[in-house]
Amino acid sequence: SISRASPNLTFVPACLPPDPFEVEELQHFVSNSKRLFVMTGAGISTESGIPDYRSEGVGLYARTDRRPVQHAEFVRSASARQRYWARNFVGWPQFSSHQPNKAHLVLRDWEKLGKLHWLVTQNVDALHTKAGSQRMTELHGCTHRVFCLACGDRILRSELQEHFEALNPTWKAEAFGVAPDGDVFLTDEQVHNFQVPACRKCGGILKPDVTFFGDTVSQEKVSFVHQRLAESDSMLVAGSSMQVYSGYRFALAAREKKLPIAVLNIGPTRLDNFASLKLNSRCGELLPLIV
Repeated sequence: SISRASPNLTFVPACLPPDPFEVEELQHFVSNSKRLFVMTGAGISTESGIPDYRSEGVGLYARTDRRPVQHAEFVRSASARQRYWARNFVGWPQFSSHQPNKAHLVLRDWEKLGKLHWLVTQNVDALHTKAGSQRMTELHGCTHRVFCLACGDRILRSELQEHFEALNPTWKAEAFGVAPDGDVFLTDEQVHNFQVPACRKCGGILKPDVTFFGDTVSQEKVSFVHQRLAESDSMLVAGSSMQVYSGYRFALAAREKKLPIAVLNIGPTRLDNFASLKLNSRCGELLPLIV
């Protein structure tokens, strides 16, 4: 089963095993919380084999000079969309096959037990959904959905994969490495002949239902998350350095409300100077120890 599967530590930074005192501190924090607000980041999914961007030594930025696609470039440039979708097409079978790890399952169980009031994830990998979490907001969307920028029509990413295959029956490319958002590394020459389908309803541009870098999260979603935070009595950040403001703003709001904040992340975060508790351990190793 998923819960007994060995973690994939390829993209997990080195860290010491959980300190018993730290386990006790987090246990106390969670036990005292009646309406826990949890925010997760890429560091919760690295143990499922999905790399993050910023981890020292193993993150995408540390290993390559690759940077994620920018929203403005994707919208204005047909060649940028062709490059993005070709890479995404090659990477999709592997990326979509990743499964939740113990940390995802613990948070799902906390929800079932009534410990967790609301979960906000910055990840776009659908692993919390696969684990069974329901009281959840995908802050930056999800790669498993696609929509048309013109008419708003939505389809599943798996359905789009079939359209890609039909349009590119003889196109093949060998991939070199995988990125956190599900695409792979391809050369411009490999991408050149890849055909990208348009919206089936209006012929518009298809885009993953994901907030690309340079874009903003909708005000409606931001307001909804602030409401869930206002109903909560504590905040746990798991697997995030909180470098991106779209997530960091909720930690600032929690601080303003004087909520206790616990941070579980390998390496420094933007919250370290005001968090009530900072733990430097793997999410999938420490969270299952909390009852």
